[in-house]
Amino acid sequence: MQSPQSRGKRQDANGLVKIGTVARKFEISVDLLRLYEREGLLIPVKSEKGTRYFTTVDFDWINTLLRLVRDAGLNFAGIRHLLALLPCWELQECGTNGTRTCPAKAHATEPCWIKHSCCQPERVCYTCDVYRSAPSCTNLRPLLLPRSLRPD
Repeated sequence: MQSPQSRGKRQDANGLVKIGTVARKFEISVDLLRLYEREGLLIPVKSEKGTRYFTTVDFDWINTLLRLVRDAGLNFAGIRHLLALLPCWELQECGTNGTRTCPAKAHATEPCWIKHSCCQPERVCYTCDVYRSAPSCTNLRPLLLPRSLRPD
């Protein structure tokens, strides 16, 4: 059995961490991580055989999601709605032409990576600046404060 200090430290040569190891690190079930994926909130790296992996870069986002659900009491629809407010058209620098036809901006009820509605289809959602900026989204910050410090 792993000690608490080594929990979640096992990585392969590419820095990928298996889903089970990530679940143990956060003391949650693998099924919960899969649920977050099905709900469009989390994007794992998948092997050819379908094994899900994460990197340590994902840990901040997983922690943020857990806090939004547990501490802020948000449901998945609420989180998706807040993430839809991420200005992907600015982060991707689509330009004026891109924003006029941007499907993510036109249907901003969920983040652009859920339906791969980026105006730049060659982008990979896992490495996309919009997905990677989600943990620092200003719409989420007030919800991550202790209840006593949140604005009314």
